[in-house]
Amino acid sequence: MASKSSKPNRGRFMCSCFLFIFFLCLFASINEVRFSGFLRLGRCALSNETAPMRNESEDLRILISVLTLPDQYLRRHFLRLVYGTQTWEGAKVEVKFVFCSLEKEDQKVMVALEIMLHNDIIILNCTENMNKGKTSTFFTSLPEMFNDTSGVGPYPPFHYVMKADDDTYVRVDSLVKSLRQQPREDLYYGFVIPCGSMDPFKHYMSGMGFVVSWDIVEWIHGSDIPKKHVEGPEDKVFGDWMRWARRGKNRYNAKWSMYNYPDPPSVCSHELWNDTIAVHLLKNQEKWIRTLSFFNHTHSLKPSKLYHIP
Repeated sequence: MASKSSKPNRGRFMCSCFLFIFFLCLFASINEVRFSGFLRLGRCALSNETAPMRNESEDLRILISVLTLPDQYLRRHFLRLVYGTQTWEGAKVEVKFVFCSLEKEDQKVMVALEIMLHNDIIILNCTENMNKGKTSTFFTSLPEMFNDTSGVGPYPPFHYVMKADDDTYVRVDSLVKSLRQQPREDLYYGFVIPCGSMDPFKHYMSGMGFVVSWDIVEWIHGSDIPKKHVEGPEDKVFGDWMRWARRGKNRYNAKWSMYNYPDPPSVCSHELWNDTIAVHLLKNQEKWIRTLSFFNHTHSLKPSKLYHIP
């Protein structure tokens, strides 16, 4: 028969067990918090250690838009070779070919094949024209095409947009190096017209290839000024927009790194030289070949047993 004194001892024992279990659970939960904290810290340190160093220059994003015609299949294929074989550093550059709505059945098939293979074509909702609003339609359309409303993609999608002719040889590395030195807002950049002028604020930039910053693109999208003035030489009309709205306060005259091909000689041209961003009026294959040869465009061709090109 158990003694009466064993009942208090049993109660104290049960109470001690309960307190032991409670503190054990508390200790485990504290250590779990500490462990998860250390785990997060370790993951953070690991991600910082393995993440590449950020280089601001590598954030530069440029869209080169080549305005052309739907039927210019061979010209686009040639320009893909010219742009696709160039190298540059410190920027993401996209090249797109731009024209208006397709009107013929063969265009619908051929252009669709190009898009499937290259994905480098923009088709505008307009009737094909040179000086009746194609440039306006192009710039007005860009924000809806490229702004990422989900917030996942970078903003702006491009820091700069270049409008170029399809008879212009753009040396992308030279363009990137030049734009890297420019402001990323309210920029209007190019070759000042008339050719004898060096004042970018008094005149406008040639249609051979002018550049604007993305904020100007968005302004064109929302402003009534471009909508009310669309007809006329597209580069002059664009310059009118800038002047009337007092936009493009940061202007850069890239003359004489941008110029016309020297044959025939003109006030807008000079001989080919190394300090070149763009050469305009390459109207035939001979001029293209001479230009590409001068700049040794194929210098990076690797030797192989499969061919011999002297």
